[in-house]
Amino acid sequence: MTTPLGKQIIVNAFNMNCVGHINHGQWTHPRDRSADYTQLDHWTALARTLEDGLFDGIFLADILGSYDVYGGGLDVTLRESVQLPVNDPVMLVSAMAAVTRHLGFGVTVNVNQEAPYTFARRLSTLDHLTRGRIGWIIVTGYLDSAARAVGRDGQTDHDLRYDQADEYLEVLYKLWEGSWDEDAVIRDRDARIYADPAKVRSIRHEGRFYRVEGPHLSEPSPQRTPVLLQAGSSGRGLRFAARHAECVFISAPDKGAAKKAVTALRQAVADAGRDPQSVRVLIGVNVVTDTSAAVAAEKLAEYRANSSPEAGLAHFAASTGIDFAPYGLDDPIPYGPGNAIQSASSLAQSRGWTKRDLLAQLALGGRYPLAAGTPAEVADELESWVRAAGVDGFNLTRLASPETYEDFARLVVPELQDRGSCKTEYAPGTWRRRLFGQGDRLPADHAVAAYRPGGDGVQFAGAAE
Repeated sequence: MTTPLGKQIIVNAFNMNCVGHINHGQWTHPRDRSADYTQLDHWTALARTLEDGLFDGIFLADILGSYDVYGGGLDVTLRESVQLPVNDPVMLVSAMAAVTRHLGFGVTVNVNQEAPYTFARRLSTLDHLTRGRIGWIIVTGYLDSAARAVGRDGQTDHDLRYDQADEYLEVLYKLWEGSWDEDAVIRDRDARIYADPAKVRSIRHEGRFYRVEGPHLSEPSPQRTPVLLQAGSSGRGLRFAARHAECVFISAPDKGAAKKAVTALRQAVADAGRDPQSVRVLIGVNVVTDTSAAVAAEKLAEYRANSSPEAGLAHFAASTGIDFAPYGLDDPIPYGPGNAIQSASSLAQSRGWTKRDLLAQLALGGRYPLAAGTPAEVADELESWVRAAGVDGFNLTRLASPETYEDFARLVVPELQDRGSCKTEYAPGTWRRRLFGQGDRLPADHAVAAYRPGGDGVQFAGAAE
């Protein structure tokens, strides 16, 4: 008999407003519907499936720029739709929220994409419209193609991007948490007072990267600050996560590497003065399941037959900044410090991965760990990751869409529920309240506390006029 896990696993769908997300080539599978990504009913149907399956949320990835490193161009990227074309993830949320009541929405937005003042309003608007179910996946970008697309020669230095992101968050905290008092909105028809001017303040920020003065344009939303999600695991990224993140998304090839990453993260969180157990750690995973091991194996073989390892390599080339196209299968690859995703290069260098190694890992078009077999076998594997690596849950990426999510909801969720490892119903409240079992707002040990009224990190320009 399986020993009870003693906790409920967090499960999110991991998706992107495009054809090819993580497991490249699967758009050719006859049951895959990812090419319907431009149709709104594709996304609303998925939202219903996820909520019926008690998924905690959906993480919507995004990228600015295109993967033009492999082969020095876009040929493979375009042929296999390696996150190109790609549409805006934020535009999906209102429609998906309208057909659900509990599903959380994590949207990826680059801090270089929009001024913090207008971005603060966009996220507050979504927090209102979703009744407190919005989260922000914070990224700083890593593609030179994205920088060139907006008129710069290339990305700024890796660590400097995080310095800018720190200041971006500082501005947002001032707007979301400091500009409006909790009781500023009165809505008194008789007195003709909607908001009390004495309880609304213009923030004043003059920093290295941003100058902002004015009141937040939105009244306080259910969570005020959205759930903060982050995926950086370099040394600088780890310090950023320790200060800001509530959920951290890691990628690891095995449980040992994942355990090392989790331990380092929790120590960094503790060093930042926060409760190390207050951060939820999620890992990406592929799941292939069916009612029997034989049928699951057949399904896995189908996915492998439709995958494009070369397209996956084009994706990884952009992640590392290395063009793998000229190298032979067993040639040594000169990994080293770069300005792209440093953790990806460091891992590849430490393992000495050749092109042959990478293509073998990319048999499904992506490099996420695989849990395959009957529902019981998949549940065993997921619980093993929680026990051995210390993760809190999983971001389930798609193979055939929506089949991957339908199979998980129909087969694996009931198995996990029988073990007590998955909830049987949604708890009430905001996404933050459900994830952490506490309040709707960030706790007092978070960096945001300095920017609330009375905190020492905020300057005001006086009451809003």
